[in-house]
Amino acid sequence: MLELRPNCELCDRDLPPDSTAACICTYECTFCRECVDLRLENVCPNCGGGFSARPIRPRNAYRDGVGLAFHPASPGRVHTRYSSAQIREFSGKLKHIPVEIR
Repeated sequence: MLELRPNCELCDRDLPPDSTAACICTYECTFCRECVDLRLENVCPNCGGGFSARPIRPRNAYRDGVGLAFHPASPGRVHTRYSSAQIREFSGKLKHIPVEIR
């Protein structure tokens, strides 16, 4: 089950469960679309993978036991441990390699 982290790990922008600006990597590192495109260049600073749009969990329980009421988003904010310079260097090495072969 996805955590649905509440913020961009780089700029700390709020990313509520229904945000269409939330992007995740395969490890659920969470960043806003603006940071993914402009600062990270589609390279996760933690694993080197690419990003996809984070799915939106339905607010309503259309089936018993599912939806935000049963599986709420994580309240814990997460922040990257890497500096802007480290991220630029790391992204620079990987951004030219297609995501599917990184």
